Amino acid sequence: MDSNGKPSTVQVVLLAGSSALTAFFYSVYRKRATTVARLKEAKKVPIDQDLKKYLSDIPGRCVPYAVVEGVVKSVKESLSSQFVDNCKGVIERLTLKEKKMVWNRTTHIWNDTEKLIHQRTNTVPFDLVSHDQAVDAAVRVVRPLDSAELDLETVYENFHPTVQSLSNVIGHFISGERPKGVRETEEMLRLGESVTGVGELVLDHNLVKLQPPKEGLPYFLSRLDHQSLLSKQESGVRVWRLLALVSGAAACSLLLLLLWRRYERHRRAREEKSVLREFKEQQRRRLRELDVDEGAVSPAACTVCLSRERSCAFLDCGHVCACGPCYLALPQPKRCPICRAAIDRVVPLYNS
Repeated sequence: MDSNGKPSTVQVVLLAGSSALTAFFYSVYRKRATTVARLKEAKKVPIDQDLKKYLSDIPGRCVPYAVVEGVVKSVKESLSSQFVDNCKGVIERLTLKEKKMVWNRTTHIWNDTEKLIHQRTNTVPFDLVSHDQAVDAAVRVVRPLDSAELDLETVYENFHPTVQSLSNVIGHFISGERPKGVRETEEMLRLGESVTGVGELVLDHNLVKLQPPKEGLPYFLSRLDHQSLLSKQESGVRVWRLLALVSGAAACSLLLLLLWRRYERHRRAREEKSVLREFKEQQRRRLRELDVDEGAVSPAACTVCLSRERSCAFLDCGHVCACGPCYLALPQPKRCPICRAAIDRVVPLYNS
Protein backbone atom coordinates (compact mmCIF):
# COMPACT_ATOMS: atom_id res chain seq x y z
CA MET A 1 0.00 0.00 0.00
CA ASP A 2 1.05 3.60 -0.56
CA SER A 3 1.42 6.31 2.09
CA ASN A 4 -2.32 7.09 1.90
CA GLY A 5 -3.28 3.52 2.72
CA LYS A 6 -4.57 2.80 -0.78
CA PRO A 7 -3.60 -0.42 -2.63
CA SER A 8 -0.71 -0.06 -5.06
CA THR A 9 -1.16 -0.44 -8.82
CA VAL A 10 0.53 -3.86 -8.76
CA GLN A 11 -1.82 -5.08 -6.03
CA VAL A 12 -4.88 -3.82 -7.92
CA VAL A 13 -3.69 -5.51 -11.13
CA LEU A 14 -3.01 -8.79 -9.28
CA LEU A 15 -6.41 -8.71 -7.60
CA ALA A 16 -8.22 -7.90 -10.86
CA GLY A 17 -6.27 -10.55 -12.77
CA SER A 18 -6.86 -13.31 -10.22
CA SER A 19 -10.56 -12.39 -10.03
CA ALA A 20 -10.89 -12.49 -13.83
CA LEU A 21 -9.12 -15.88 -13.97
CA THR A 22 -11.40 -17.20 -11.25
CA ALA A 23 -14.49 -16.08 -13.18
CA PHE A 24 -13.14 -17.66 -16.40
CA PHE A 25 -12.17 -20.96 -14.76
CA TYR A 26 -15.50 -21.14 -12.95
CA SER A 27 -17.50 -20.49 -16.14
CA VAL A 28 -15.60 -23.27 -17.95
CA TYR A 29 -16.08 -25.56 -14.95
CA ARG A 30 -19.84 -24.91 -14.88
CA LYS A 31 -20.10 -25.56 -18.62
CA ARG A 32 -18.13 -28.82 -18.35
CA ALA A 33 -20.11 -29.90 -15.28
CA THR A 34 -23.37 -29.28 -17.19
CA THR A 35 -22.04 -31.37 -20.08
CA VAL A 36 -21.18 -34.25 -17.73
CA ALA A 37 -24.61 -34.05 -16.11
CA ARG A 38 -26.34 -34.19 -19.50
CA LEU A 39 -24.10 -37.07 -20.60
CA LYS A 40 -25.21 -39.01 -17.53
CA GLU A 41 -28.86 -38.25 -18.32
CA ALA A 42 -28.51 -39.08 -22.04
CA LYS A 43 -30.62 -42.07 -23.08
CA LYS A 44 -28.68 -45.01 -24.46
CA VAL A 45 -30.45 -46.27 -27.58
CA PRO A 46 -29.33 -49.60 -29.05
CA ILE A 47 -29.07 -50.12 -32.80
CA ASP A 48 -31.48 -53.00 -33.38
CA GLN A 49 -34.45 -54.04 -35.51
CA ASP A 50 -36.88 -52.08 -33.32
CA LEU A 51 -35.03 -48.75 -33.61
CA LYS A 52 -37.34 -47.17 -36.20
CA LYS A 53 -40.47 -48.39 -34.41
CA TYR A 54 -39.13 -47.01 -31.13
CA LEU A 55 -38.55 -43.55 -32.66
CA SER A 56 -41.87 -43.48 -34.49
CA ASP A 57 -43.76 -44.13 -31.24
CA ILE A 58 -42.26 -41.25 -29.23
CA PRO A 59 -43.41 -37.60 -29.54
CA GLY A 60 -41.55 -35.69 -32.24
CA ARG A 61 -39.99 -38.93 -33.46
CA CYS A 62 -36.69 -37.95 -31.86
CA VAL A 63 -34.59 -38.32 -28.73
CA PRO A 64 -33.13 -34.87 -27.91
CA TYR A 65 -29.91 -36.29 -26.41
CA ALA A 66 -29.11 -39.92 -27.08
CA VAL A 67 -26.08 -42.20 -26.89
CA VAL A 68 -25.54 -44.54 -29.83
CA GLU A 69 -22.73 -47.09 -30.03
CA GLY A 70 -22.01 -48.79 -33.34
CA VAL A 71 -19.53 -49.71 -36.05
CA VAL A 72 -18.51 -47.33 -38.84
CA LYS A 73 -19.77 -48.31 -42.29
CA SER A 74 -19.60 -46.20 -45.44
CA VAL A 75 -22.84 -45.50 -47.33
CA LYS A 76 -21.34 -45.79 -50.82
CA GLU A 77 -17.67 -45.04 -51.41
CA SER A 78 -14.92 -44.73 -48.81
CA LEU A 79 -11.67 -42.80 -48.51
CA SER A 80 -8.30 -44.48 -48.98
CA SER A 81 -5.20 -43.46 -47.09
CA GLN A 82 -2.63 -41.61 -49.18
CA PHE A 83 0.26 -43.21 -47.32
CA VAL A 84 -0.90 -46.55 -45.88
CA ASP A 85 -1.99 -49.46 -48.07
CA ASN A 86 -5.37 -51.10 -47.47
CA CYS A 87 -6.39 -48.39 -45.02
CA LYS A 88 -9.89 -47.09 -45.70
CA GLY A 89 -12.10 -44.77 -43.75
CA VAL A 90 -14.89 -42.20 -43.89
CA ILE A 91 -13.05 -39.13 -42.50
CA GLU A 92 -9.51 -38.15 -43.47
CA ARG A 93 -7.57 -35.21 -42.07
CA LEU A 94 -4.21 -34.18 -43.55
CA THR A 95 -2.13 -31.74 -41.51
CA LEU A 96 1.16 -29.95 -42.17
CA LYS A 97 2.82 -28.21 -39.21
CA GLU A 98 6.09 -26.31 -39.19
CA LYS A 99 8.29 -26.78 -36.13
CA LYS A 100 10.83 -24.09 -35.34
CA MET A 101 12.74 -22.51 -32.49
CA VAL A 102 12.19 -18.84 -31.67
CA TRP A 103 14.58 -16.69 -29.64
CA ASN A 104 12.89 -15.18 -26.59
CA ARG A 105 14.38 -11.72 -26.04
CA THR A 106 13.11 -11.63 -22.45
CA THR A 107 14.38 -14.98 -21.12
CA HIS A 108 17.24 -15.25 -23.66
CA ILE A 109 16.50 -18.88 -24.51
CA TRP A 110 15.28 -20.70 -27.62
CA ASN A 111 11.64 -21.89 -27.37
CA ASP A 112 10.05 -24.63 -29.49
CA THR A 113 6.97 -23.44 -31.40
CA GLU A 114 4.62 -25.09 -33.87
CA LYS A 115 2.75 -23.36 -36.68
CA LEU A 116 -0.10 -24.82 -38.71
CA ILE A 117 0.74 -24.54 -42.41
CA HIS A 118 -2.11 -26.47 -43.99
CA GLN A 119 -4.99 -28.70 -42.94
CA ARG A 120 -7.56 -30.42 -45.13
CA THR A 121 -10.41 -32.68 -44.02
CA ASN A 122 -12.26 -35.02 -46.37
CA THR A 123 -15.48 -36.83 -45.48
CA VAL A 124 -17.94 -39.20 -47.09
CA PRO A 125 -21.42 -40.17 -45.82
CA PHE A 126 -21.33 -43.00 -43.30
CA ASP A 127 -23.55 -44.94 -40.91
CA LEU A 128 -23.20 -46.51 -37.52
CA VAL A 129 -24.40 -50.11 -37.64
CA SER A 130 -24.85 -52.76 -34.96
CA HIS A 131 -21.93 -54.89 -33.82
CA ASP A 132 -24.16 -57.84 -34.67
CA GLN A 133 -23.93 -58.22 -38.45
CA ALA A 134 -27.25 -60.03 -38.52
CA VAL A 135 -29.08 -56.85 -37.44
CA ASP A 136 -30.22 -54.79 -40.44
CA ALA A 137 -30.33 -51.33 -38.84
CA ALA A 138 -28.23 -48.22 -39.31
CA VAL A 139 -27.90 -44.64 -38.02
CA ARG A 140 -26.77 -41.98 -40.48
CA VAL A 141 -24.21 -39.61 -38.94
CA VAL A 142 -24.93 -36.01 -39.98
CA ARG A 143 -22.31 -33.20 -39.89
CA PRO A 144 -19.57 -35.19 -38.16
CA LEU A 145 -17.11 -32.29 -38.39
CA ASP A 146 -19.32 -30.31 -35.95
CA SER A 147 -18.42 -32.80 -33.23
CA ALA A 148 -16.91 -31.21 -30.10
CA GLU A 149 -14.55 -34.15 -29.79
CA LEU A 150 -13.89 -35.79 -33.15
CA ASP A 151 -11.64 -38.69 -32.20
CA LEU A 152 -9.50 -39.70 -35.20
CA GLU A 153 -6.73 -42.27 -35.37
CA THR A 154 -3.27 -41.19 -36.56
CA VAL A 155 -2.41 -43.64 -39.35
CA TYR A 156 0.66 -41.84 -40.73
CA GLU A 157 3.18 -39.41 -39.29
CA ASN A 158 6.47 -38.22 -40.74
CA PHE A 159 8.89 -35.41 -39.93
CA HIS A 160 10.78 -33.73 -42.76
CA PRO A 161 13.82 -31.94 -41.29
CA THR A 162 14.95 -28.65 -42.78
CA VAL A 163 18.26 -28.76 -44.67
CA GLN A 164 20.60 -26.24 -43.06
CA SER A 165 23.39 -24.37 -44.84
CA LEU A 166 25.92 -22.01 -43.32
CA SER A 167 24.21 -18.91 -44.76
CA ASN A 168 20.83 -20.15 -43.48
CA VAL A 169 22.22 -20.73 -39.97
CA ILE A 170 23.66 -17.21 -39.85
CA GLY A 171 20.39 -15.76 -41.15
CA HIS A 172 18.37 -17.72 -38.57
CA PHE A 173 20.50 -16.41 -35.70
CA ILE A 174 20.05 -12.85 -36.96
CA SER A 175 16.26 -13.20 -37.44
CA GLY A 176 15.75 -15.10 -34.17
CA GLU A 177 13.96 -18.05 -35.86
CA ARG A 178 15.47 -21.48 -36.54
CA PRO A 179 13.22 -23.81 -38.61
CA LYS A 180 13.53 -27.47 -37.58
CA GLY A 181 11.29 -29.05 -40.19
CA VAL A 182 7.74 -29.93 -41.21
CA ARG A 183 5.59 -32.59 -39.55
CA GLU A 184 3.10 -34.35 -41.84
CA THR A 185 0.26 -36.36 -40.32
CA GLU A 186 -2.75 -38.24 -41.61
CA GLU A 187 -5.67 -39.04 -39.31
CA MET A 188 -8.65 -41.18 -40.22
CA LEU A 189 -11.89 -42.59 -38.89
CA ARG A 190 -11.48 -46.08 -40.27
CA LEU A 191 -14.10 -48.51 -41.51
CA GLY A 192 -15.12 -51.05 -38.87
CA GLU A 193 -14.10 -48.72 -36.01
CA SER A 194 -16.32 -48.79 -32.92
CA VAL A 195 -17.68 -45.32 -32.32
CA THR A 196 -19.85 -43.74 -29.64
CA GLY A 197 -22.05 -40.91 -30.89
CA VAL A 198 -23.91 -38.51 -28.59
CA GLY A 199 -26.41 -36.15 -30.13
CA GLU A 200 -29.99 -35.79 -31.31
CA LEU A 201 -31.41 -39.05 -32.66
CA VAL A 202 -34.26 -38.43 -35.11
CA LEU A 203 -36.35 -40.46 -37.55
CA ASP A 204 -36.58 -38.47 -40.80
CA HIS A 205 -38.46 -40.03 -43.74
CA ASN A 206 -37.68 -43.59 -42.69
CA LEU A 207 -34.00 -42.69 -42.16
CA VAL A 208 -32.54 -42.64 -38.63
CA LYS A 209 -30.11 -39.75 -38.19
CA LEU A 210 -27.69 -38.71 -35.49
CA GLN A 211 -27.16 -34.96 -35.71
CA PRO A 212 -25.87 -32.05 -33.57
CA PRO A 213 -28.28 -31.51 -30.66
CA LYS A 214 -30.20 -28.34 -29.98
CA GLU A 215 -30.04 -26.16 -26.84
CA GLY A 216 -26.27 -25.76 -27.17
CA LEU A 217 -25.45 -29.28 -25.99
CA PRO A 218 -22.14 -30.76 -27.22
CA TYR A 219 -22.03 -33.24 -30.07
CA PHE A 220 -19.65 -36.19 -29.60
CA LEU A 221 -18.13 -38.74 -31.95
CA SER A 222 -15.55 -40.75 -30.04
CA ARG A 223 -13.78 -44.08 -30.34
CA LEU A 224 -14.24 -44.48 -26.58
CA ASP A 225 -17.25 -46.26 -25.14
CA HIS A 226 -19.88 -44.27 -23.26
CA GLN A 227 -18.44 -44.92 -19.79
CA SER A 228 -14.88 -44.07 -20.86
CA LEU A 229 -16.09 -40.89 -22.57
CA LEU A 230 -17.96 -39.92 -19.40
CA SER A 231 -14.87 -40.59 -17.24
CA LYS A 232 -12.74 -38.46 -19.55
CA GLN A 233 -15.18 -35.54 -19.30
CA GLU A 234 -15.36 -35.91 -15.50
CA SER A 235 -11.56 -35.72 -15.23
CA GLY A 236 -11.66 -32.50 -17.22
CA VAL A 237 -14.30 -31.12 -14.83
CA ARG A 238 -12.05 -31.92 -11.85
CA VAL A 239 -9.14 -30.06 -13.45
CA TRP A 240 -11.19 -26.92 -14.13
CA ARG A 241 -12.71 -27.05 -10.64
CA LEU A 242 -9.23 -27.26 -9.11
CA LEU A 243 -8.06 -24.30 -11.20
CA ALA A 244 -11.12 -22.28 -10.15
CA LEU A 245 -10.53 -23.13 -6.47
CA VAL A 246 -6.83 -22.25 -6.60
CA SER A 247 -7.35 -18.94 -8.41
CA GLY A 248 -10.33 -18.13 -6.16
CA ALA A 249 -8.27 -18.86 -3.05
CA ALA A 250 -5.47 -16.63 -4.39
CA ALA A 251 -7.92 -13.79 -5.08
CA CYS A 252 -9.54 -14.12 -1.64
CA SER A 253 -6.15 -14.29 0.09
CA LEU A 254 -4.97 -11.15 -1.68
CA LEU A 255 -8.21 -9.34 -0.85
CA LEU A 256 -7.99 -10.37 2.83
CA LEU A 257 -4.35 -9.28 2.91
CA LEU A 258 -5.24 -5.84 1.56
CA LEU A 259 -8.14 -5.50 4.02
CA TRP A 260 -5.97 -6.63 6.92
CA ARG A 261 -3.22 -4.14 6.03
CA ARG A 262 -5.77 -1.36 5.75
CA TYR A 263 -7.24 -2.33 9.13
CA GLU A 264 -3.77 -2.43 10.70
CA ARG A 265 -2.99 1.02 9.29
CA HIS A 266 -6.20 2.47 10.75
CA ARG A 267 -5.56 0.71 14.08
CA ARG A 268 -2.05 2.15 14.31
CA ALA A 269 -3.36 5.59 13.37
CA ARG A 270 -5.95 5.39 16.17
CA GLU A 271 -3.31 4.24 18.64
CA GLU A 272 -0.98 7.06 17.64
CA LYS A 273 -3.77 9.62 18.12
CA SER A 274 -4.60 8.12 21.52
CA VAL A 275 -0.95 8.17 22.58
CA LEU A 276 -0.58 11.75 21.37
CA ARG A 277 -3.65 12.86 23.35
CA GLU A 278 -2.34 11.08 26.43
CA PHE A 279 1.07 12.68 25.98
CA LYS A 280 -0.39 16.17 25.65
CA GLU A 281 -2.48 15.59 28.77
CA GLN A 282 0.61 14.49 30.69
CA GLN A 283 2.46 17.52 29.35
CA ARG A 284 -0.28 19.85 30.63
CA ARG A 285 -0.18 18.16 34.05
CA ARG A 286 3.58 18.63 34.10
CA LEU A 287 3.17 22.33 33.31
CA ARG A 288 0.64 22.69 36.14
CA GLU A 289 3.02 20.97 38.53
CA LEU A 290 5.80 23.40 37.55
CA ASP A 291 3.35 26.30 37.73
CA VAL A 292 4.38 27.37 34.24
CA ASP A 293 2.06 28.93 31.72
CA GLU A 294 1.68 26.80 28.58
CA GLY A 295 2.22 29.84 26.38
CA ALA A 296 5.55 30.59 28.08
CA VAL A 297 7.09 27.28 26.98
CA SER A 298 9.27 27.58 23.88
CA PRO A 299 8.01 25.61 20.83
CA ALA A 300 11.50 24.13 20.60
CA ALA A 301 11.57 22.96 24.21
CA CYS A 302 12.09 19.29 25.01
CA THR A 303 8.75 17.59 25.45
CA VAL A 304 10.05 15.60 28.43
CA CYS A 305 11.79 18.16 30.66
CA LEU A 306 10.25 21.32 29.10
CA SER A 307 13.45 23.22 29.88
CA ARG A 308 16.18 22.32 27.41
CA GLU A 309 15.89 22.65 23.60
CA ARG A 310 15.23 19.63 21.42
CA SER A 311 18.52 18.34 20.08
CA CYS A 312 17.96 14.89 18.51
CA ALA A 313 15.75 13.22 15.91
CA PHE A 314 14.42 9.70 16.42
CA LEU A 315 14.37 7.24 13.53
CA ASP A 316 12.42 5.61 12.00
CA CYS A 317 9.45 7.70 13.19
CA GLY A 318 11.25 11.01 12.49
CA HIS A 319 10.03 12.89 15.57
CA VAL A 320 12.22 15.72 16.98
CA CYS A 321 10.89 15.93 20.52
CA ALA A 322 13.62 15.49 23.13
CA CYS A 323 16.99 16.70 24.27
CA GLY A 324 20.09 14.55 24.63
CA PRO A 325 19.94 13.99 28.41
CA CYS A 326 16.25 13.08 28.30
CA TYR A 327 16.91 10.60 25.49
CA LEU A 328 19.63 8.95 27.58
CA ALA A 329 17.21 8.80 30.51
CA LEU A 330 14.54 6.94 28.56
CA PRO A 331 14.01 3.36 29.83
CA GLN A 332 14.90 0.32 27.75
CA PRO A 333 13.70 -0.49 25.18
CA LYS A 334 13.81 3.14 24.16
CA ARG A 335 10.64 4.40 22.50
CA CYS A 336 9.63 7.76 21.09
CA PRO A 337 7.76 9.82 23.71
CA ILE A 338 5.30 11.02 21.05
CA CYS A 339 4.26 7.91 19.12
CA ARG A 340 5.80 5.11 21.24
CA ALA A 341 7.57 3.70 18.16
CA ALA A 342 10.85 1.86 18.73
CA ILE A 343 13.91 4.09 18.33
CA ASP A 344 16.31 2.40 15.91
CA ARG A 345 18.69 5.33 15.45
CA VAL A 346 19.26 8.81 16.87
CA VAL A 347 20.50 11.73 14.77
CA PRO A 348 21.89 14.67 16.81
CA LEU A 349 20.78 18.16 15.75
CA TYR A 350 22.92 21.28 16.01
CA ASN A 351 21.48 24.81 15.95
CA SER A 352 23.79 27.43 14.46
